[in-house]
Amino acid sequence: MRKVLTLAVAATASIGLLAAPATADDRPRELPTEINGGAWTEGHVQGIAIDQRKGYMYFSFTNVLVKTDLKGNLIGSVTGFTGHLGDLDFNARDGRVYGSLEYKEQESFYIAIFDVDRITSPNMDAQSTGVVKTVYLKEVVADYTADMNGDGKFDGNVGNTADHRYGCSGIDGVSFGPQFGRKNGKQLLTVAYGIYSNVDRKDNDYQVVLQYDIQQWKKYEKPLTESDPHKSGPEQTDGKYFAYTGNTTYGVQNLEWDEHTGNWMMAVYKGKKPQFPNYSFFMVDGGARPTEGDIVGQPQSERGRLLTLAPGGLQHEATGVRGWEFTGEYGLISLGGGRYYVSKSGTVTDNGVSKYTGTAQLYRWTGQTPTPFEKLG
Repeated sequence: MRKVLTLAVAATASIGLLAAPATADDRPRELPTEINGGAWTEGHVQGIAIDQRKGYMYFSFTNVLVKTDLKGNLIGSVTGFTGHLGDLDFNARDGRVYGSLEYKEQESFYIAIFDVDRITSPNMDAQSTGVVKTVYLKEVVADYTADMNGDGKFDGNVGNTADHRYGCSGIDGVSFGPQFGRKNGKQLLTVAYGIYSNVDRKDNDYQVVLQYDIQQWKKYEKPLTESDPHKSGPEQTDGKYFAYTGNTTYGVQNLEWDEHTGNWMMAVYKGKKPQFPNYSFFMVDGGARPTEGDIVGQPQSERGRLLTLAPGGLQHEATGVRGWEFTGEYGLISLGGGRYYVSKSGTVTDNGVSKYTGTAQLYRWTGQTPTPFEKLG
């Protein structure tokens, strides 16, 4: 399920159009070339989502969710988070927004589920208004808290350590899409790990991605109570996968299933290991079935389901890693028909107060190397 429902939005002076593609599914629809998410003190923009049918945009600014219309007018916001609210996705099936939510000090990681129809005013409290439910991800917690060096203690939220299986720092990228290896079918909630930047380890060179069938998740959903974090969530995933990209700085920041290319897009902060190309954008081949193979670099022999990076773009001969150069780490939405919203992060000073801005800008797919997108408008 993409982050959007497709419906034309009335044209305005700020609207951009694409040349009509060849198929009926790819007919162009009109959208603003930019949507301004406002300026906020809480933190930089982390992710974006859109409900095209109702005409609303959603921005995550680290610990506030912002709802606007497609002209950038503020409709409401959800505040009061002390954890890290990351990437977002709109689920057209139930009309709610899903986002990654981290509480590292409490060793708790959740999917936050927003009843966005109830977000009607600014500064709605995340805990007291009931607009947010959360589901605990036990698989993530187990990897985050793993005592990898066997010294009998967990080192906590520290990147330069041997602990944290696969270098797991929590979660960030989220998207709905089909099971890996299938180009359609049941839409699964797909969650990517954050990965600490650590050039001294050899077991942190994969992007780790989980898939969940959320059809029965209502029984797990609990209100957010930060003073008493709950542990209500599925016992197992519906798939755990590994994409070999080389270590990145905090893993997949934005994850997006793209029906136009048939691939999974991964926008990251560049890694720092000199033996890797350290691209900023990767794609997983959505049609390639995962293969069983060794997860290299682990302290003990391990097998897992390996994903295939999509052809095209740049290729690093020494490692075989493929990727592109693109700045999608602050927010990325596939709109269908080869069009995308990409969030631009910035700062402004308002009456002496520094604030963070986020603007969704319209792009189209070109597939070119090294950058496969072109900005419109």
